Amino acid sequence: MCTTCGCSDTEGAVVADPQAEAAVAAAPGGMVFRAHAGAGPGGHMHSHAHPHPHTLHDHDHDHDHDHDHTHEHPHEHAHEPAHEHALVHGTPVAIERDILAKNQLIAERNRGWLAGRAIVALNLVSSPGAGKTTLLERTIRDLDGALPLSIIEGDQATLNDAERIRAAGGRAIQVNTGTGCHLDAQMISRGLDALDPPPHSLLMIENVGNLICPALFDLGELAKVVILSVTEGEDKPVKYPHMFRASSLMLLTKTDLLPHLRFDVERCVRYARQVNPGIEILHVSAQTGEGMQAWYAWLYASCQARFDAVPRTRGLRD
Repeated sequence: MCTTCGCSDTEGAVVADPQAEAAVAAAPGGMVFRAHAGAGPGGHMHSHAHPHPHTLHDHDHDHDHDHDHTHEHPHEHAHEPAHEHALVHGTPVAIERDILAKNQLIAERNRGWLAGRAIVALNLVSSPGAGKTTLLERTIRDLDGALPLSIIEGDQATLNDAERIRAAGGRAIQVNTGTGCHLDAQMISRGLDALDPPPHSLLMIENVGNLICPALFDLGELAKVVILSVTEGEDKPVKYPHMFRASSLMLLTKTDLLPHLRFDVERCVRYARQVNPGIEILHVSAQTGEGMQAWYAWLYASCQARFDAVPRTRGLRD
């Protein structure tokens, strides 16, 4: 469980494709989907257990990239050792330490798997309603396939956001966390099994709306992108400093609404740089398109170094 908020049972998260006939709970070590057209890179979803090299198993995997870590590890659940540790130490700190250590191990495996395939993973974090999904819809339409893009949607319930992404022309799967208030590395590992993003591509992870717990959980991403809308208070960066400190980029969204709001942009930027002097900041509106080209340039720059580091069979479309 998460000692910050008390959420638990992350092993029971459901990973579903919006095109599938039914949502299927993903048991660790495999994913089963009903066959249907148009979901995966080859136009189909697998109808058999489909473990990925980065998923926890009882045997070794050969990788096409160089990393020092190995994949000889038995599957284990976080709940039992965490509970046992609580009995021994009697403190929530010990539970959190165990959970974060296990999460970090899986995150590093995710990171290695993604890096070996030149996949750039970005963890999009924000409060609920900041505009993450709307931003992604606009990004999908504007890029129009020029940058291969896949999306893992995180919410407590419903397929709504994944269906919105699919309607915009994107590839997406939904991770429903149930009682959980954040995505963790194990959920992303299972999501990668289902989504199977192609090499030399961009993966966007839309985290559950929450500016607290997602700051603690590494998913194996290259960077966190924090999204703050002008409909929120400009003091969010100093109220939730851990998230803004952990992020490489801040997108100030819904800027088209500024004429109708009392929002001090300069103060917000000053607060963000107060907690994270190195954070990059872009002002964007997914409705009008203002600032979106700067966002796309940031995406291309982030991808180019990773793509160049691993041989590729095809480049980006002009």
